[in-house]
This record gives sequence, C-alpha cells and structure tokens, in this order.
Amino acid sequence: AAAFALAWFRVRARATTMRIYTPAEVAHHSAPDDAWVSFHGDIYDITRLISENEGPLVGPLLKNAGADISHWFNLTESADESENSNGEKKKVVVVELKTHVDAVTNLRRPYVPHGRFVHVPPNDCSVEWDSAPAALPWWQDRTQIVGRVSRDLRKIRIKNVLTRQEHLMEVPGEETLQEIQQRYAEFNWHAQSYAWRVLKRADGPHSELKFTDVELEKTLEENGLVDDTQTFEELSIPNDAAIPVIHLYFKDDLTVA
Repeated sequence: AAAFALAWFRVRARATTMRIYTPAEVAHHSAPDDAWVSFHGDIYDITRLISENEGPLVGPLLKNAGADISHWFNLTESADESENSNGEKKKVVVVELKTHVDAVTNLRRPYVPHGRFVHVPPNDCSVEWDSAPAALPWWQDRTQIVGRVSRDLRKIRIKNVLTRQEHLMEVPGEETLQEIQQRYAEFNWHAQSYAWRVLKRADGPHSELKFTDVELEKTLEENGLVDDTQTFEELSIPNDAAIPVIHLYFKDDLTVA
C-alpha cells in the first residue's frame, strides 16, 4: 500500500505544477478560519467546509487541522470509463473512508475512532440524517486541494559570504533551486542579486574542488547535492556533516528583489 501511494504521488508530481509544502508549513494552518489537512500526499483546505458545517461533526476536523490524516482513508484504484491511446480503460485513484466490521452488529461501518465527522453517515439509523448524499464527500472533492506534501525533505545551509549570515533551512527536495531561492527571500529580499554557488569537483571525481554556480532550474540532487544522511549515520558521522552548503556571492546588483 505504501509503495502504491508513493508511486501515485510521483506520477502526480510530474503531471502538475502544484506547490509543494513541508509538514511544518501545513501545521501552521490549524485555526477554524484557516484549516488544512493532508492525506496521501495531497493538502486539502477545509476552512469553508468547517464554516458551512458548524456543530459536533466538525470537531474531529478542527482537532486535526494542520495534521496528516492519511490513517483515516484508503487509496483504491478503479477503472475509468474513458480509454487511453491503447484502447485500455484508464485507472483512477479514489480516496475511500476506512471501514471495519462492527463487533455488535457484524456489519461493515465507517472506521472513525476519532469521532464521526462531516459527510460520514451515522451507525445508528435512529439518528437524524439527510439520506441524500452530497455530490462528493469532501475527501473526494479534489477542487479543495491546495498543494502537496513533500516526500523528500532536505536540510541545506545557506551562507551569505558578504554578511557572513548563515541559515539552516528544511526544503522539499522536489523543488528547484529557483523555488528554494524564493523561500530564502524570507531572510533576504535580494536573494536573486547573489550568485548561488556550491563547492564541488565540477570536472570529475579527481578534479580540483572549486565553487561552481548552481543551475537554478534544477533540483538539489540534479545539481549534484545528494542526500548522504543515511550513509553518514551508518558510519556514525554527525548528520550535520551531510548537510549541503550553498554559498551566496553578492553580484553588486540590488535591482532584483
């Protein structure tokens, strides 16, 4: 199941330019008037859902706002009515609420140990309930998706050679250096006025180490900045030594901000 979910995420990552967020960024959206949740890689903005459904059924959603709730749902694959270029039925991925067999009734019921929430039917038929289902339960409404959660978090150090300032950042490994540069603008509005360089052997494994400009349209890994954290852990070397460092050299141009 985990391998299937990861494969699905990678396919979607290639097919969309939707923004990628870190779990820490998602966690900031934990208020009734600004509520996000994530599951199976996607991030849903449930702020409007909460405002339109005041009452006990929003309790579990408010309690888990800003968190990952993948354990509430399963991903299932089903055939679409349309066909691909080979005449085969297309496969679509559907998010389904987890269920279990009730020990008392021996019937399959929604599995909601955290409490029933919006669009989940009650187990007790005596409870007042609008039997006419919504067009889609909110967890299948993909129009509420605002981004994706990174599956490849990386730590990097950015050193400003001019000011000697240094910042440790956690960034999505899926992002390009240009996107990371935009994140760094929080610390330096003129981030684009600097040359971004890394120390590496640009002409082969035995060549001389020298500072080389990064290619901003590529990711960290595509720039040769691989994640060696696991290797360092296996060798009992402090993880800090595995964090790549990007040096910023001022280009004497503050026109770019």
